[in-house]
Amino acid sequence: MLQLQHAFISVPLKWKQETIPPPPDVTLFCHYHTATPSPSTPTSSLSLPCHCSLLPQALNFHPSLRLHVNGLLRTLLALLVALSILPCQAHAAWFRVGVVGPWGCDPLFAKAFPNVAAQLAISRINRDPMLSYAATFGYAVLQEPCETSRALEAFVGFHTKASGYIGPANPGYCDAASMLSKGWNKAIFPWGCVGYELDDVRSHPAFARSMARPTTVLHSVMSYFRWAHIGIISSSEDIWVDTATKVADSLRSHGMPVKFVSFMENTPHGIRRTLAKVRKMREIRAVILCMHSVLIGGSAQKLLLETAYDMQMIDGSLVFVPYDTLLYSLPYLNATYPAVKNNSKLLRAYDAMLTITIDSPQVSFYDAYREAMERGEVARTLKPQQVSPLFGTIYNSIMFMAHAVHRVHESGAWMSGGNLAQHVHNLDFQGFSHRIKTSNSGAVQLNYLILDTDGSTLNLIPTYKIDMEIGMVHFLGRDVHFPQGYGPRRDAACWFMPGVICSGGVDLFLTFSMFFGSIATSVFAVALLYCIRRRINQIRMVRGPSKILLTLQDVTFINPSLSNKKLSLDDSRTSGGRSTSERSLNTPASSQSPATYENSNVVIFEGDWAWLKRLPDGKFGSINPKTSDVFELMSKFVLCYRYLFLQMNSCPEEKKLEDLLLNDDVKLDWMFKSSLLLDLIKGMKYLHHRGVCHTRLKSRNCVVDGRFVLRLDREQLLWTAPEILRTSQPGLHGTLPGDVYSFAIIMQEVVIRGPPFCMLDLSDAGKATYFQNILEKLRKPPPLCRPVVSPDYAPMECIQLMKQCWTEQPDKRPTFDDIFDQFKNINKGKKTNIIDSMLRMLEQYSSNLEELIRERTEELEIEKQKTEKLLTQMLPTSVAEALMVGAVVEPEHFDNVSLYFSDIVGFTTISANSEPIEVVDLLNDLYTLFDAIIGNHDVYKVETIGDAYMVASGVPVPNDNRHASEIANMSLDILSAVGTFKMRHMPDVPVRIRIGLHTGPCVAGVVGLTMPRYCLFGDTVTTASRMESSGMRKFIETTEQGKGIEETYWLTGRDGFTKPLPVPPELKSG
Repeated sequence: MLQLQHAFISVPLKWKQETIPPPPDVTLFCHYHTATPSPSTPTSSLSLPCHCSLLPQALNFHPSLRLHVNGLLRTLLALLVALSILPCQAHAAWFRVGVVGPWGCDPLFAKAFPNVAAQLAISRINRDPMLSYAATFGYAVLQEPCETSRALEAFVGFHTKASGYIGPANPGYCDAASMLSKGWNKAIFPWGCVGYELDDVRSHPAFARSMARPTTVLHSVMSYFRWAHIGIISSSEDIWVDTATKVADSLRSHGMPVKFVSFMENTPHGIRRTLAKVRKMREIRAVILCMHSVLIGGSAQKLLLETAYDMQMIDGSLVFVPYDTLLYSLPYLNATYPAVKNNSKLLRAYDAMLTITIDSPQVSFYDAYREAMERGEVARTLKPQQVSPLFGTIYNSIMFMAHAVHRVHESGAWMSGGNLAQHVHNLDFQGFSHRIKTSNSGAVQLNYLILDTDGSTLNLIPTYKIDMEIGMVHFLGRDVHFPQGYGPRRDAACWFMPGVICSGGVDLFLTFSMFFGSIATSVFAVALLYCIRRRINQIRMVRGPSKILLTLQDVTFINPSLSNKKLSLDDSRTSGGRSTSERSLNTPASSQSPATYENSNVVIFEGDWAWLKRLPDGKFGSINPKTSDVFELMSKFVLCYRYLFLQMNSCPEEKKLEDLLLNDDVKLDWMFKSSLLLDLIKGMKYLHHRGVCHTRLKSRNCVVDGRFVLRLDREQLLWTAPEILRTSQPGLHGTLPGDVYSFAIIMQEVVIRGPPFCMLDLSDAGKATYFQNILEKLRKPPPLCRPVVSPDYAPMECIQLMKQCWTEQPDKRPTFDDIFDQFKNINKGKKTNIIDSMLRMLEQYSSNLEELIRERTEELEIEKQKTEKLLTQMLPTSVAEALMVGAVVEPEHFDNVSLYFSDIVGFTTISANSEPIEVVDLLNDLYTLFDAIIGNHDVYKVETIGDAYMVASGVPVPNDNRHASEIANMSLDILSAVGTFKMRHMPDVPVRIRIGLHTGPCVAGVVGLTMPRYCLFGDTVTTASRMESSGMRKFIETTEQGKGIEETYWLTGRDGFTKPLPVPPELKSG
């Protein structure tokens, strides 16, 4: 019987390795007779009579036989008669077909009744002398989980459960299943796999389709109607999601533009949202529905069609094609479908469906099932209408595999998966309701029908026939009835021409003409807008409140000595010809002439004092093109040079960033530093967005106002990028990457609060040549000269950002947009403005303090409960409670307690034949079972050591004299439960334990501080342990005394105990 558990008994190895040819001129005849093995007959090999005879030509095999013909002839004849009655070993094996599918995931898959279909097919195969000649067939229905990942995991476990597989049904792991079957050397004949790559014999030698590829049928239909732009909608189950993905890939491989693939939620809102997307895509002609057909009870498709009707999408411009009807033969003659019949809205919506299904010209699926029911081959409890047509597909696939087995047997080849998959060509047999044929290449050649309704009734009428043998669509005399009298528009025929790049039917000349016309129009519009903008800027420069070109009539010059403000002379280095203004500022007021533009730099403009900054003599042709940038510099992080020669907003409270960093009285933490840097980033980001380079970005050009907001100012070469230093006039013309380099140097200043390159000691010649040495190294690397910043000053992310900004290659430096994003990540999105952050933090603290306290209290209480629960699991409840209140747990003597010891018999052998993780799983499963049992008794689990399990009753809480009965009842329950316990990795190996019990006094207490344990000590513990170690498997041994020669007893049950106990081994005397 153990041999029957193997899925397939292979031909003996010597049959493959040894082929003994007969001698020349000798013909060997072997007549095999099939014998059906009985259950009691071993199936590994059956002795079948094999009558072998040699032709008379053997007499002439050797010339020496001619000498004594009369004497040798009799001897030879006697030898042949003896050989003819000897049995010859033939091989009649079991071939088990595994029917793989998600039979428990969906009621509609369950309605296919795979058990009944497989049983019907196997019974007919075994009754057919031709098919059962090769092997006796059996079947196993294998459940495929609903999720694709778990389905693949389950398929790996099917390795030993079948000789060949009908499935998988989920296309998502067909590739992996085919690879596994290749390694197992077992064939798979799926009916649901879609991918065209599976047809490659070299990569998938054990794969063969039991029906035509559905996407080939779809392509033939779409090619006939010239519907190239299609969409695919699937329900949310994994099997249909993977089906939709594979169908889209397969159709795209045919050159069809699959515009839309959606995995809709099976809810009204999700369906409506999906259909809204389809309606927006006007070019879609057909939508393939990967879900159960509404005709067999598909609720998702029913809701989708009703929603499409409500959204007025049933207008003929779009057709819906159910995918699942391609997988079976849908009855259509005299067939009623209650799901649609009594629903007028659904009936009208179904007029937009084109149902493609397998043609059954002789008998429908219902008739074939009814005939099998009348013959008594299937039960009469189900009506044919209650069975899914997928029943026939399962039946046909099993018959398909049986004929392949027969072909392999006829050819004399080895019964392997590859041979089975390669012997499916030129088959022709009767399926469940239609004939099944294959071509020379093994492709299944079925005929399909396109069924249609008239919009008022559900009479499915054939309109077209698809002959897959020649790939043609034949008109059957009735046009498809489309809603409102017309169907979807036809696409260009080039979509279905192999080797042709299709433009979608658009006139290329018209397309290019429109393209170049639009470019010319755009260029003209841009030029016109540029001229208009240039003229507007010219007007704004001299008129209005934002004018930047001023005349002498717009300002009033004043004598600076009349002002009580102290104006600094910052432009002392800009011109040598400014002695007139200097004298005017240093001469007493009484000796001054009236203020004019010749002797004063201070003016009043629109009521505000302003400082007039002179430009050196020369031509300024580049000023005019740059004036447009002035109107854009209105950010609060950039000082507004509102007028070309007038600097406004010169606030006395603003200080330079350099001065702030060098002031040791100001404490700068990371929040303060990050706030300053973020302001600088925002200002530079604002400039760079408008194409403006700062050029001279350095810490002495950045000012900080009274609210600690950093602003940019314009004003030596330590901040200048190396590529600019190598130019002839460094610092005159800037670049956007150069500003990024300058920003990195400022970051170094802010982070360490020191000058640029302050940590480098490049020269001992003094400060005069210090900066020159740095500049030389910057101009002429290698090695690269950059500041070194320790991670103690700033987060590592900030230092990495700094290094990115001062990299040598300008094109590899990040933009200020990237810097801004990275800096926000460094601060984890927190706002770094100091004042705002402090105010917001105080407000949040005051408003959320009570909630925070409550949450912390709840969290503390939860953690306390977890700690207490963990402590009560490690120690007895009474002991744990005493420890929690701070009490000292003293050792305690108990007069009478009962102890239990058990271990696993043969645990060492089991461990030697198992992986360590399997041993852990075994003990975890067994002890989990024990823990559940002891919860029903007044006992305490003391500890487990390896496979040993120790339990006590009457300690630490005495229970009078009930301790013995509690331990005894628990022992019987454990022994009964172990009788049915199965190891996960060795389900055929029984688990046997031996149990020892004893009652007596003991001492108990908590031992240890690091990992405290509640331990028991005394002779009672030793005796109970000896009862277990000296006992026998499946026995509970106990004794009355604890020392000397002991008389032991076996506990075999109690009155009223009805649970089954394992049968102990027979005892032999002596």
